[in-house]
Amino acid sequence: MTVMSTSPPSNEKSDTVLEHPHHSHHPHHPHHVHRHKSNAEARAANINAKLSNPLRGIPHDRLMADVEIFAQERGMTHLLPELKKGALVAQDSTCYNHLPIFSDEDKRIFTEEVTHKWRQTRTLYYVGVAPFWTMVIMSSLAAAVQGMDEAVINGAQILYPKQFGIGDSNSQRDFMDAVPHHFTDATIFITCMISFLTCIWSGFTNTWWHLFISRFFLGFGIGPKSATVPVYTAECSPAPIRGALVMMWQMWTAFGIALGDLIDSVFYYISDAPGVTGLNWRLMLGSAGIPGLIVCLQVLFVPESPRWLISKGRYEDAFDALCRLRFSHVQAARDLYYIHVLLEAENEMRKDRNRLVEMFTIPRNRHAAAASWIVMFGQQFCGVNVIAYYSSNIFLASGFSRAAALDSSLVFGILNWLFALPAVFTIDTFGRRNLLLFTFPCMAICLLIAGFSFWITSETGRLAGVSLGIYLYAIFYSPGEGPVPYTYCAEAFPLYIRDIGMSFATATNWFWNFVLSITWPSLILTLKPQGAFAWYAAWCCILWVLVLLFVRETKGKTLEELDQVFAIDVATHAAYGLRQIPTASGSSGEEKAREVKEDLERTNV
Repeated sequence: MTVMSTSPPSNEKSDTVLEHPHHSHHPHHPHHVHRHKSNAEARAANINAKLSNPLRGIPHDRLMADVEIFAQERGMTHLLPELKKGALVAQDSTCYNHLPIFSDEDKRIFTEEVTHKWRQTRTLYYVGVAPFWTMVIMSSLAAAVQGMDEAVINGAQILYPKQFGIGDSNSQRDFMDAVPHHFTDATIFITCMISFLTCIWSGFTNTWWHLFISRFFLGFGIGPKSATVPVYTAECSPAPIRGALVMMWQMWTAFGIALGDLIDSVFYYISDAPGVTGLNWRLMLGSAGIPGLIVCLQVLFVPESPRWLISKGRYEDAFDALCRLRFSHVQAARDLYYIHVLLEAENEMRKDRNRLVEMFTIPRNRHAAAASWIVMFGQQFCGVNVIAYYSSNIFLASGFSRAAALDSSLVFGILNWLFALPAVFTIDTFGRRNLLLFTFPCMAICLLIAGFSFWITSETGRLAGVSLGIYLYAIFYSPGEGPVPYTYCAEAFPLYIRDIGMSFATATNWFWNFVLSITWPSLILTLKPQGAFAWYAAWCCILWVLVLLFVRETKGKTLEELDQVFAIDVATHAAYGLRQIPTASGSSGEEKAREVKEDLERTNV
């Protein structure tokens, strides 16, 4: 998922990086990055700086002349006053305070973009940029579709194996595929329609291979939707609230998982109708398509992505769409012109460049890619989707009845959603890296508790131990590995390769999702529950080490600061991470903390 800008950053902190005093006093300190950049690195840094705001540094007269040429070429001279104001604000988000060209109404609107950032137009709320209490909106419902598609199979798979004569509910389950698409509402319509049709199709299957095929095609609706909906919503949203969208997608996907678990619990009690065997699991699978149909109907009433319209040369349509999404024509003109110059800069940047090669050959890009792939791989191999996909089987194996197993899975889904809510605040308070370093060991312990509880001979103790381990696991996962990966990857890559980097990162996530889901039945049969849970607990420990050594902090950093952070060589950053581990040496805890803080300042990590 790639969140591209549609408007310039609003009143963000300066991109100027102040050098810490230690840099001049200790030029040869091992953590001080002091090396000449290669031509490729320098060129990439220049491109990244330009893409951060293509209008930065353009003189006033030239900017106004460029706007006039733009208006004439696009047949938008009737909007020239608004375009000039918009270009000035796109270049400097605070210029409206001191330039006489702006009216009092303009000043009020631009001020409230920052002071009342969640106050948006009805169309924008409808698209999906809404406060947490607004649920019936396209973006959140599309995310819920995603979660439901993944969750309903959890309950159904303890029912259909006997009917299909495959005997073991730990048989092969569906997998999902990620396919890149253009970010338009047509894509959203197509992917949600695929979800609707394949879910209904799943409810009418009568053999395991027929069900497998239908779930296979469901993957073509799930993968693209996860990359399209958040990006479409981001392309329609103002800068001050764009960053929260990644978090909201994760949160409402978790809600969809909980809703899918609820549907499983409710439909379990439905008896077969005359001539219909397995009506309960058929309704479980088919019901997941209903929200997808609702989203398809909603798409008919929302505007196209302004960025997509501009890329097709449809400037008047893009302006009309932006007017529906903004309070004033000046705001719409600002975003229209900014998207135009940004697309021009991106097209110029792509000439005579192999961005895929540069993602691996330039150290700054390679370090960002490695860190992004670690957190994406970790989201799967921390074991969360083993529980999300197979919790009903796990609870059933521990001694629960079928109904109790489904209810226990519902509790997991609810906890997963509820503890995703505070992540919106904790991710920017504690930082991405710190959240991972704290939650990975906790998740490992919880997995061991759940797995080793299968050795308890007392049924009551075994049920309590398995439930406790899984529920605590959900509590630690939701604010850590749940929201961090997509948020981190959206920040780590430089702008000029962000789309490629995010595509690789997303593909990494979905590939390992497939590996995890397809191997769990064999794993639990071979290693038993104790060994299978211990396997993923061990991976949580390995991932903690990988995060400590190779994942750099991105919270609150400008593009230039991120360039510095990811330019630090691997050995230097790994050494910094190792010094964060408390030791039993003679240095006191206070001295240790001071040393780590000084290292942090020196490296700007």
